[in-house]
Amino acid sequence: MSTTNIFTPFTEEELMPKEEKLEVIKKGKQFSIGIPKETCLNERRTCITPDAVQVLVEHGHEIIIESGAGQGSFFTDLQYSESGARITDDPKEAFGQDLVLKINPPTDEEIEYFKPHTYLVSALQINLRDKDYFCRLAQKKINAIAFEFIFDEYNQLALVRLIGEIAGTVSILYASELLALSNGLMLGGITGVRPTEVVIIGAGIVGEFATKAAIGLGASVRVFDNSLSKLRRLHTLVDSRVPTSIIDPKELKKALRRADVVIGALPRMNSNPIVTEEMVSKMKKGTVIIDITIDNGKVIETSELTTMEDPYIIKHGVIHCGLPNLTSKMPRTTTKAISNFFLSYLLNYDEEGGFENMLLRKNEMKQSLYMYKGRHTKKVICDRFGLTYHDINLLLF
Repeated sequence: MSTTNIFTPFTEEELMPKEEKLEVIKKGKQFSIGIPKETCLNERRTCITPDAVQVLVEHGHEIIIESGAGQGSFFTDLQYSESGARITDDPKEAFGQDLVLKINPPTDEEIEYFKPHTYLVSALQINLRDKDYFCRLAQKKINAIAFEFIFDEYNQLALVRLIGEIAGTVSILYASELLALSNGLMLGGITGVRPTEVVIIGAGIVGEFATKAAIGLGASVRVFDNSLSKLRRLHTLVDSRVPTSIIDPKELKKALRRADVVIGALPRMNSNPIVTEEMVSKMKKGTVIIDITIDNGKVIETSELTTMEDPYIIKHGVIHCGLPNLTSKMPRTTTKAISNFFLSYLLNYDEEGGFENMLLRKNEMKQSLYMYKGRHTKKVICDRFGLTYHDINLLLF
């Protein structure tokens, strides 16, 4: 047999298959982060401290902070500047970054400052929103993440828990102040004087820390919740020193008549209030009600949203406080807590290669979105406001 020589310009070594080298593009560290100044609800908190800014800048991030953003938390522009942030007097510049970190949701005017496909991370306060808010965000094709929906790897609402711990403690401290104003009572107990009666509705994180604070001051505390497992957990955490009860109207009415302070700490999204106006009308004059979760639905029917300038109203002789940003009364502590969370949150997305990669890989990240590229991805919001729902899992591939 004759052999045929095939001509080739390549050597045998060059024809051998070799491993393919792909360019791996690191998507992290491409985000510029904008921190605008809060303009509503007399907000004093901010999302990030100068120390956190320094760490993020060292990791390659560009931080743009609107002048005066940290003033309410007692952080100066100079402190932020020395940490590596760029200070701007123009709110449009702060809102024009790839990622915008805020405490309160943006106003209608602020939404206009966003560029398309921006990532917005802020509280949602669903009870204060209307349909137009979501439609305006959708027109800008925003990717929106709400504090209330941020889950961690243990499927816990990480940021809600963090702020809830502070809110529970602050609610008792502020109730103590209001109680002294209303009828001169000191919240707690003293030798020879009966302790004040505190009723806490809700045995979650807010209720737990309110209970601990009230016990610490020496008050007599009773906790109501409609979840036996939460009540059992609270019993364990406070060494069974607090009587607990399922929300039985008859028992609740009796407890409310004796109460000096009532703390509403049970989110009531799309649900009716637990404490009716009739119950409130039979309470002692000068009693203090603090409805902490008012931005997610009322616990007390007579509660109304209040502001830092006018923090309470009086109905039926009872003081009602409905501050949606109660933790803003302790702005520096709250800012430090929120900043610690966001520092680890942002460094984590660096490791994953950016938000888009985190969305693909982490289910808890998907759950935190209520809007993806202008599409509404939270069914509870869509049902409430009559919006078209899109399953986030069908939008990401």
